[in-house]
Amino acid sequence: MAEGINHSSKSLAKTVSEEIINFIINENLNVGDKLPNEFELAAKLGVGRSTVREAIKALISRNVLEIRRGAGTFVSQKLGVADDPLGLTFFKDKHKLALDLIEIRFMIEPRIASLAAMNASDEEIACMTKLCHEVEMLIHAGENHVAKDVEFHTCIASSSKNLVMPNLIPIINTAIALFIDLTHSILKQETIQTHREILEAIKAHQPNKAHDAMLLHLAYNRRSLEKRMLDYNR
Repeated sequence: MAEGINHSSKSLAKTVSEEIINFIINENLNVGDKLPNEFELAAKLGVGRSTVREAIKALISRNVLEIRRGAGTFVSQKLGVADDPLGLTFFKDKHKLALDLIEIRFMIEPRIASLAAMNASDEEIACMTKLCHEVEMLIHAGENHVAKDVEFHTCIASSSKNLVMPNLIPIINTAIALFIDLTHSILKQETIQTHREILEAIKAHQPNKAHDAMLLHLAYNRRSLEKRMLDYNR
């Protein structure tokens, strides 16, 4: 009997999870927007607070919501996208994985840059410019630039205005971080130069130039990684 009650409770929490998602969509809540508290949500959805609590826990585990201690429940920046949607963590051969990820980047990132050149707003271009400068400063200072490099490419991807693109960003992020780790940030001047060329093409709203600049950036990356693998296997 207890198992049946437990099963029913889980089913109800799952239903309420979907209702909360519908609430987020229907109320046009954006990333970082705060949800009503448990009491208000329970009243709106006609369920108990414990069910709402379970539903929120489930949505946190799915990266839909996040709790900010002392502040409340908010729409997560990840918007339901897993940190590792393809399970790349479990691939043992990191060099082969890095090469394969670059191949995927060749397939999508030049087009992303092209779309960004067509669709990026002035605000997004300002963000890219700032990030490009910050990456350069970190490289010149000999400091770790992975996070800012990832932000730069993430900003370009978001600027494409393709609705699916944000869901692919974790894959791009993994590829960038893995590449920099395996090559020990060997591509310093090339990174600075190609980032600048990508940025300038997007600023000028020149899709073909943005496409080619990203292509060159990835070609440098692949050549560096292949050289690193050759040295590693000697």
